[in-house]
Amino acid sequence: MKLLIFLALIYFGFRMLKSGLQRTGHIKNNARKKAGYGGVAGEIDDVMVQDPFCKVYFPKRDAYHLKYGGTDLYFCSEECKNKFVESKK
Repeated sequence: MKLLIFLALIYFGFRMLKSGLQRTGHIKNNARKKAGYGGVAGEIDDVMVQDPFCKVYFPKRDAYHLKYGGTDLYFCSEECKNKFVESKK
């Protein structure tokens, strides 16, 4: 009987600890990081931009940057960037 009470106390203690960690976000954030969601709920990993030459959308962090006419332009590849520059000559 003592063993049964002891196991019940361990179980309820574990449940309370798990519930407390979920409220603070430790378990949820770690699960998101492992799944590739970046961590904090609602956090944006990167912004998608459109290539002005070939009209493809891609992550801004992978872009080839060009300042043209006072405007920042982002291209999906060096090739599209060069084609854009050639078409504006």
